[in-house]
Amino acid sequence: MSVIVIGGHSRNVGKTSVVAGLIAALPEFSWTAVKITQYGHGICSADGEPCHCATDDHTWAISEELERSGKSDTSRFLAAGAERAWWVRTRQGLLAEAMPGVRDRLAGAANVIVESNSVLKFLRPDLYIVVLDPATADFKPSAQQFLDRADAVVLHESQDGAEKWRSVSLQSVAARPVFRIRPPNYVTPELVRFVRLQVRSSTAVD
Repeated sequence: MSVIVIGGHSRNVGKTSVVAGLIAALPEFSWTAVKITQYGHGICSADGEPCHCATDDHTWAISEELERSGKSDTSRFLAAGAERAWWVRTRQGLLAEAMPGVRDRLAGAANVIVESNSVLKFLRPDLYIVVLDPATADFKPSAQQFLDRADAVVLHESQDGAEKWRSVSLQSVAARPVFRIRPPNYVTPELVRFVRLQVRSSTAVD
């Protein structure tokens, strides 16, 4: 089994689109897809709604997506061709509690693709790809923490070439492969070839 993690420095930079694009472009790998969402204080992990439950309640939840309409992120994974899709929700900082359940659900999967940064605290994937958009100023601490572990970068082409984020060095990924994108196209043929080669290499070793 090969495990690929797709992360990003902020919300709405195209992580889900990259995951769905790779699933669609590489159907031979029979993907199981996972999206991990961490909620802040006052939001329930069970349903993503405001919640005033006790601290020890509703700290995590995992549900299998069955709808293929493409209306939710995990539904987009199924619509793209994933064999199964799971949505993992936890309170901020409590992903460790959900990881045994995640591993149980992934047992026996052919290949796994995960949308997350924080999951890197608990597993070492065969491939970690980070999505960066210079036009988005926010840079999550989790993205900064694991930036040096990225094997490749998917980079939005900037209109003016300037980066809006501050105090973040990209020196740690300067030598990594960079795949430049222009939405609505989030996956390039070069990226597909790169991922295919990496997955074939890792599964051959297994």
